[in-house]
Amino acid sequence: MDEDLDRMTREELIVETKKLRQGIRRHRDSSRHELCWHHPSLWGLLPEQTDPLPVVPEWPEFMRGCVRYRQSLDEQAPNAPRTSERYET
Repeated sequence: MDEDLDRMTREELIVETKKLRQGIRRHRDSSRHELCWHHPSLWGLLPEQTDPLPVVPEWPEFMRGCVRYRQSLDEQAPNAPRTSERYET
């Protein structure tokens, strides 16, 4: 799957590494409602040219997952700042 890396020069590998790090940092630095979004730009950094269609849970199950995700933030980042800022589309 990653045979393309075997054909890259050292310089090309450095460029690729920096590109991947930039994408990871962009995702890592997501905050607030950005945390809930589908992130095709992140997996778009992979060389495979695919755009998989996600399996989307029905609303009740989706909302349970959102609540569980938010609970996990309380567990994993209890000291993170909180906001009551409304989501604006």
